[in-house]
Amino acid sequence: MRADEPFLVRHADLVFALKTFAASMLALVIALAMDLPRPYWAMATVYITSQPLAGATSSKAFFRVMGTLVGATMTVALVPNLIDAPELLCLAIALWVGLCLYLSLLDGTPRSYVFMLAGYTVALIGFPSVSEPGAIFDTAVARVEEISLGIICASLVSTIVFPRSVAPAVAHRVDSWLSDARRLSEVVLLREGSGETRRGKRLKLATDIVEIDTLSTHLAYDRLTDRNAVTGLSEIRLRMLTLLPVIASLEDRLAALGDQALRRQPELKRLLEDVAQWIASDGGARQPAERIRAGISEQQAVLDGGADWERIITTSLLSRLRELVDLSRDCRALTEAIAESRNVTTLELAFHSEAGAAPVRHRDRGLALWSAAGAVVAILICCAFWIGTGWPDGASAPMMAAVACSFFAAQDEPARFIRSFGRWSLVAIVVVAVYLFAVVPAISHLEVLVVALAPTFLLYGFLIGRPATAGTGMALAANTATLLAIQSTYSADFASYANSAVAFFIGVVIAEIVTRIARGVGAEWVANRLVLSNWKALAVAAERRGQRDRAEFAGLMLHRLGLLVQRIAYLSESDRRDTDSLAQLRIGINIIDLRRARYGLAASTIAVIDDMLDRLAVACHSYAGDGMPAELLTSVDRALAQAVKDPNDSAREDALIGLVGIRRGLFPDAPAYRPRAGESVAA
Repeated sequence: MRADEPFLVRHADLVFALKTFAASMLALVIALAMDLPRPYWAMATVYITSQPLAGATSSKAFFRVMGTLVGATMTVALVPNLIDAPELLCLAIALWVGLCLYLSLLDGTPRSYVFMLAGYTVALIGFPSVSEPGAIFDTAVARVEEISLGIICASLVSTIVFPRSVAPAVAHRVDSWLSDARRLSEVVLLREGSGETRRGKRLKLATDIVEIDTLSTHLAYDRLTDRNAVTGLSEIRLRMLTLLPVIASLEDRLAALGDQALRRQPELKRLLEDVAQWIASDGGARQPAERIRAGISEQQAVLDGGADWERIITTSLLSRLRELVDLSRDCRALTEAIAESRNVTTLELAFHSEAGAAPVRHRDRGLALWSAAGAVVAILICCAFWIGTGWPDGASAPMMAAVACSFFAAQDEPARFIRSFGRWSLVAIVVVAVYLFAVVPAISHLEVLVVALAPTFLLYGFLIGRPATAGTGMALAANTATLLAIQSTYSADFASYANSAVAFFIGVVIAEIVTRIARGVGAEWVANRLVLSNWKALAVAAERRGQRDRAEFAGLMLHRLGLLVQRIAYLSESDRRDTDSLAQLRIGINIIDLRRARYGLAASTIAVIDDMLDRLAVACHSYAGDGMPAELLTSVDRALAQAVKDPNDSAREDALIGLVGIRRGLFPDAPAYRPRAGESVAA
């Protein structure tokens, strides 16, 4: 935190706490004035919905409204029709929560909140309403009104009172990322720094892309953001997905050439220095990109049947260097256009994705299914306990089991987070007891109640506004507002409150126990599944002969890479090396690049390449962490030997560049390729 920053920036968490408390009190007062049955739901919704950035609040508010409407509709459909069969009703609600949680985990974007909320809303409305099924429609409508009121108040205050737009935050992160990428490019091209330093920079860039992607999803809901800026940032992000693997490929090709080869090619060394200087220089001091491209073209040599490994590697290096220049030039042009409020759609850009790929995310269906099954079992156990004991206030147990299982299912170790949620819920229970039986009875005016609530809820808002304590603040605020159950008249009863609080806590405990059993695996298991998913993606790419958009594939693999970086300590040494060097990502992109060459290659060349891709698919499907088979290296070299003899100059060059990338990604430590008469083997 810098002293020269504006007050609202330096104390953003305090401003957020004040705004959120004001919005919650506004929602509570309006709900009381409208005589809604449970006005405290409006107050709790403000704290559940509010985010420090206005766009994030708006997107979460929109998704919460949609999820609440779907959940309320499903509740009206289930409860009246199954009320005479309580066991069947419990099963139906549990299965619905499980289905919605499964879809939420598969989606993985902020939109997943729709599915998650549609699930546990049925539990929140349905279980407490079983004693009055005839009023279920009125109850559902009231919940929608209360939640919608809280959402409206949160959104209005967030966008009107000292609003913080998402766009500047995204733009700042993007600028920082591009600056780091330029520094990494310079270090790679000049061969400076240690391998460990470059590795750290690569992994940081990969992690930051995932965070920027998540933050960018809120842009469409930010009314403070210029549409032109949204379009420009989307175009920049698309190029960021391709830029990182290009830089990694350049580093790999330079390592393959070695210092001796560069000393034999002084023109290439000077070109690398020129490109490094061009990338690092400011826009005004930059020479035109066309001049740099012309310098790259001058270095390109014709690849024919007599091309040796050094010449093939050099050609591959120059091809990636041209891509680096195009991507860097596009990012500069887009950044300048956004800063000057120029229409980004009129820019002449050098890089174009094959199909305008949208952001792609990794989906683990098995993990989602286990999480959903755990939620179903936890809810059913709570229901069995509730029905078996005839506990009047037992409805809170399955209700909270549904909420706890849904909220933390996306974590590597959800049981640990549920336990923390349970501990802070106990704190909230004690805080509410003090308010209900020591503070509120002495209050007769709404203004005094607001003053009494201020210290506690301002603290909660302050905690939510700080990333490190956001989860704690959310658990305290939502549970305190819900359990406090502020209504127009005071009707608190200690026995009833104690029963509800115990059921509330039992639901969280059962959710933790069941989740610990259903999701007993941790970060190591998740990391290994991510690695296997990458190899399976490569197998599919090989089987389909690269029939996939290049940027889309890069988006998927980089998202997995960002997830892997968070768990890299749990990987084996070979898997960690592949992750460090972006090997799987580079292999996949080269497989896709081979598709471009297929249309011009001779049938005999295509047959050899297809045989290699088939072997690659088999090896990737059967990958067990012990490296690729030596026979696959022979197959890759055979494809190289055939490709260098192909009569089509353009297709031959594209094929060789793709094959070099595959060979270097799969076998980085293999000796240099050496052509021999009739075939090619690894020397």
